[in-house]
Amino acid sequence: MFFGRKGKRTIEMTKLSSLVADNLEIVGDVIFSAGLRVDGRIQGNVINKDGERSLLVLSEKGSINGRVRAYDAVINGVIAGDLEVEHFLELQANAKISGNIIYRQLQMECGAVVDGKLEKLEDAASGANVIELASSNPASAAR
Repeated sequence: MFFGRKGKRTIEMTKLSSLVADNLEIVGDVIFSAGLRVDGRIQGNVINKDGERSLLVLSEKGSINGRVRAYDAVINGVIAGDLEVEHFLELQANAKISGNIIYRQLQMECGAVVDGKLEKLEDAASGANVIELASSNPASAAR
């Protein structure tokens, strides 16, 4: 399901230049550019460098406990914190987000769970839309 069908609905970067492997836990903030794949655990904020068209991939084995900001993101793991995606966000079936999400374009698969508010970024000319989802009814996240 897509919210906001205007514009390009693709991820612009295909190369992941950094990896947090599944045997690794990072305690502290991670600031990245280009592509980052997280299979391990991060206890801290994960933030793309300002002005970078970054891609964050969080696998079903990965988890982030902190605020997340990226240009594009594919999420299939757990995030406990707010998520801001400037361009395109894909929430895959095993994604579990406990926090508010700010996005421009969103694709959400059945099974993805969001416990927080969804806020669509609008162009400067129009206002914002806010949708509230609760994890107590996972089926509502897929509608």
